[in-house]
Amino acid sequence: MMEASQTSSSNNSRSILDVGCGQNKFPGAIGIDANPRSHADVIHDLGVFPYPFADDQFDEIICRHVIEHVPDVMAFVVELHRITKPGGRLKIVTPHYSNPDWATDPTHKNHFNSYSFTCFVPKETPFPFYTDAELRPRKTYVSLANLWRGLGVEFLVNLDQRWPAFRFTRKFWEFYLSTIMRGKELWFEFEVVK
Repeated sequence: MMEASQTSSSNNSRSILDVGCGQNKFPGAIGIDANPRSHADVIHDLGVFPYPFADDQFDEIICRHVIEHVPDVMAFVVELHRITKPGGRLKIVTPHYSNPDWATDPTHKNHFNSYSFTCFVPKETPFPFYTDAELRPRKTYVSLANLWRGLGVEFLVNLDQRWPAFRFTRKFWEFYLSTIMRGKELWFEFEVVK
């Protein structure tokens, strides 16, 4: 579903960072992780800023199942914004707050829903004083538990991916139904605005 740019000759000039890469680093990416047993190229505590990268260094940053572990979500996203080029892409995958598996990992600290990053979107934020870092949403997708996916609920929840006017279907599910029809993962793609 959410893939970093495909490896190809045109991708050779693109710089990609895999944040919290673990032992599953994206091919062709530079990996950063706190764990020395990971496949990271750079060992660094993801809760300590700044990261050892220049401003505007990366075309794309991949962050798969990491943001739920960091001690300060706002500072983490601001740091990723700093090291991403203007117009670059930030791709985040994290458990949905209703995912019952969230509690199986005692290192999880943060819950997310599909509106958790609106404070980085000036037109949508109720909290414009939180940050100056700006993101432009390109994709928000929620995967659901297998039963609900099989019954077509996942398709309905994500109708806005095809028809933006149907954004209300996700909001309705998240507000009223997600404690019964459980979410699984959130897939975000943002364009970095500078």
